[in-house]
Amino acid sequence: MSVSDERTVAPATGVANPAPLGLAAFALTTFLLSAKNADWMSHAGGLTFVDYAFAYGGLCQLLAGMWEFKNRNIFGATAFSTYGGFWIGLYFWVKDFALAEVAKGPAGIAQYNHDIGWILLAFAVVNTYLLIFSTQVNLAVFIVFLTLEITEIVGAIAQFDAGSNFAPTGMVKVTGYIGIVTAIAAWYASAAALSEGMAGKIQFPLGKPLVS
Repeated sequence: MSVSDERTVAPATGVANPAPLGLAAFALTTFLLSAKNADWMSHAGGLTFVDYAFAYGGLCQLLAGMWEFKNRNIFGATAFSTYGGFWIGLYFWVKDFALAEVAKGPAGIAQYNHDIGWILLAFAVVNTYLLIFSTQVNLAVFIVFLTLEITEIVGAIAQFDAGSNFAPTGMVKVTGYIGIVTAIAAWYASAAALSEGMAGKIQFPLGKPLVS
């Protein structure tokens, strides 16, 4: 996730490119949450994503963000640290507040849905300028932030509209499907950045920046 050439930065700092890890952590946790929203987890517990939100989506992304600071990559540092904080915050919110809200019945569920709506709306604001600046990174990363922007905006609207429905509504399911596309885009970007860092025979193209 660097505007500059990662391979010239890493040797100077002694830190390898952490973007493949950060993108993979984001992708997996986004996929689990989105699969729940799409109602794919009808035979599962439904909260599969919560602990992995903390351990993988949260901590691993936050670590990736700190390593990006070491690499002097301000875009990657901001993006990974932001979404690492998002997943860690979501973990504590679910554990400390959300489950108690849902247990209160329809009024609590409505509050739960509105809380998620506000969280997604707030992060959509941050993601808007990350999306703008991602045009200077590469095509793969831009697609990740574009699909994420749509996920967050549609998700916020869906949660505000959900009312006291705890089961995924039609709009929440749509958000889930968009989120799955976002996860796939992030997994691809992770694989492409990994192939670039390994500099082997197997290469996945990242694409050129839209603005250079």
